[in-house]
Amino acid sequence: MDFGVVLQNDPPASRVVDLAVRAEAAGFSHVWTFDSHLLWQEPFVVYPAILAATERVVVGPMVTNPATRDWTVIASMFATLNEAYGNRTVCGIGRGDSAVRVVRGRPSTVAELREAVEVIRELGSSRGIAVHGVPVQLPWSAGSRLEVWVAAYGPRALRVAGEVGDGYILQLADPDVARWMIGAVRAAASDAGRDPDAITFCVAAPAYVTETDGASRAHAREQVRWFGGMVGNHVAEIVERYGTGSCVPRALTDYVAGRRGYDYAQHGRAGNPHAAFVPDEIVERFCLLGPPEEHRARLRELEELGVDQFAIYLQHDAQVPTLRAYGEHVVPAWASSTGPAGAERTQPSGKFP
Repeated sequence: MDFGVVLQNDPPASRVVDLAVRAEAAGFSHVWTFDSHLLWQEPFVVYPAILAATERVVVGPMVTNPATRDWTVIASMFATLNEAYGNRTVCGIGRGDSAVRVVRGRPSTVAELREAVEVIRELGSSRGIAVHGVPVQLPWSAGSRLEVWVAAYGPRALRVAGEVGDGYILQLADPDVARWMIGAVRAAASDAGRDPDAITFCVAAPAYVTETDGASRAHAREQVRWFGGMVGNHVAEIVERYGTGSCVPRALTDYVAGRRGYDYAQHGRAGNPHAAFVPDEIVERFCLLGPPEEHRARLRELEELGVDQFAIYLQHDAQVPTLRAYGEHVVPAWASSTGPAGAERTQPSGKFP
């Protein structure tokens, strides 16, 4: 299993770069960022600074979307980064949440998501493809390689992940829900004539390493409760479309019954008052809390389900201690593994900044 970290592009950008450097030193292979251009700084401006300050980590958005960014521009940005820094990028993409909803926009349709995945991957991999019926290619791009990982919760979007995605991103760490989601993606891939084992499966969720006492754990729950509110935005849409009796696991849908709106100004932030409806049980199921041995045990469960990467959402008050604890007590348990496509894993340096 590989390890990634998901950062917000809060100013100063130098702090984001510093956390990326610390993550690489701790053995993380991927540095992801939010992509919501009105709420945070522009990630594609920060990526070159991260790549220049590190040696091995792969960077990309978790996640971009086809609605607020032109697909050919996204591909060109990735291809440019790959030419400059040697194929160290990955594109996470979904239908759109905060980037579009903060201005009351409309998330992309599932059909638009599918088409965008193919356009971005082909152009970002130095290949040609028709865009709106017009054959296009980046004539200056040669040798760029780009994978596109699809973030999804609903049945139709999960099919897109299985049918055309190079990877699948699940933004919660509940093994029961992950089993269903991963199974749906694998089934879609098989039905499309693809090898399900060729898809990279990434689980992303907050992680907070605590002491064994109850007070430490209670504090950690409050620091990551926002995540259940963020996931609830997507789940509420699924419930609206499919109802509570759909094939989607009830462990995912039941808790949003108490949801009473959402303020995107507090999106992804500890202490978000619009996440008060999220019960402790959901926080514990969706996130990784407790001493290192509990984190390792949950990650083993996820690994047995086929998860290839765990990416930590680092939006809480223990960013550096969490990276340090993972570098010392969690990542080394998987240190003999290899990264995507056989790439050598980023090893902990033993010199945590």
